[in-house]
Amino acid sequence: MARVCEICGKRTQKGNSVETRGKAKYLGGVGTKITGITRRDFKPNLQRVRITTANGTNKRIRVCTQCLRSGAVTRVVRRKPFNLNDAVKSG
Repeated sequence: MARVCEICGKRTQKGNSVETRGKAKYLGGVGTKITGITRRDFKPNLQRVRITTANGTNKRIRVCTQCLRSGAVTRVVRRKPFNLNDAVKSG
């Protein structure tokens, strides 16, 4: 199972880890110098969540947090949410 969001396709990206030393000029130093550059991975923040599909079935998929926050998926409702109107009518 790859580290990929099943909604938007976001996956691991490559980048650089930049190592510096020295004191910044605005702090009174002579400036920072780059002492090493190595490759690194930027991994997406994936969560395994249970969602309700379009045809009404429940399924467990890996989704990035941006898709969760944007509402791209609808999570499974485990129980009916509390409704104040129903409580007032019955009580």
